[in-house]
Amino acid sequence: MNPTYQYDIQLPSHMDPDKKYPTIFTLHGKGSNEKNMLGLVAPVSDDFIIVGIRGNLILGAGFQYYELKSLGNPIREMFDQAVQQLEVFIHYATEKYPIDATKRYLLGFSQGAILSMALALTMGNQLKGIVALNGYVPDFVKIEYTLRSIHDVSVFVSHGEFDSVFPIRIGHETAAYFENQTSHLTFKTYPTDHGVSEENQRDFVNWLKKDAGVHS
Repeated sequence: MNPTYQYDIQLPSHMDPDKKYPTIFTLHGKGSNEKNMLGLVAPVSDDFIIVGIRGNLILGAGFQYYELKSLGNPIREMFDQAVQQLEVFIHYATEKYPIDATKRYLLGFSQGAILSMALALTMGNQLKGIVALNGYVPDFVKIEYTLRSIHDVSVFVSHGEFDSVFPIRIGHETAAYFENQTSHLTFKTYPTDHGVSEENQRDFVNWLKKDAGVHS
């Protein structure tokens, strides 16, 4: 199978050939690329396989996974296709690499966070957890998608208090939505704009290690 997405994979430096590893799939923001996400997850690269998925649509000097009609309003057909293709890609990578299927995480920023949350809701406990940085769940996903239980899925949602793209109330609405879906929700806000602070990174790195049971 030829995957839909170009991707970058980093394997832990001291790999045990007989072992399967917890894995983080990263999803970048609109107009960015998979390399921009690597710095965020570098602190866990000894314990996790990192798969950076590049959006398959060119946008300026970067990439995106789907196009928008307007801010916060994805083109529905493109969004649906991205969710389906990303799920197929996750299964493709799991077959190809020594990935522990019980410890698969998605970590996304902005457009990547939106997709991470949609995938959690459609894949359910096929994922161990997600880290969603500065995103939201589109209403059509909540209402029209076939949703699986995420009761056992760990969810880390964070949002910038001064986010000029998705105002902070969207972060609170997103957290309230997930609070009703899982008992494993962590929600944090940071005094930032539409970005990821060092404190935010430190918090989700610690959360990932704890959730996956790795202690390096």
